[in-house]
Amino acid sequence: MLHNAVEAKNIGKKISQAKMAEDLGVPMRTYQDWRLGNSRPQAAAAVCKLLCELDDDEILFVVNKMRKLLGN
Repeated sequence: MLHNAVEAKNIGKKISQAKMAEDLGVPMRTYQDWRLGNSRPQAAAAVCKLLCELDDDEILFVVNKMRKLLGN
């Protein structure tokens, strides 16, 4: 789901699993297991669960704050 969303955002640009794993900071095998449903990213699932508790404006606030902290 995340992979498809990132590809859609980049309109037509295919993103390799290796690149996606690198961007997420995980080994490619771990990323492949997530995609295949063999494992579940615990930290990412926790973050998504927390984000579901926020409204759109709160999510944007958090994302923008993190971008500033990370220098993106």
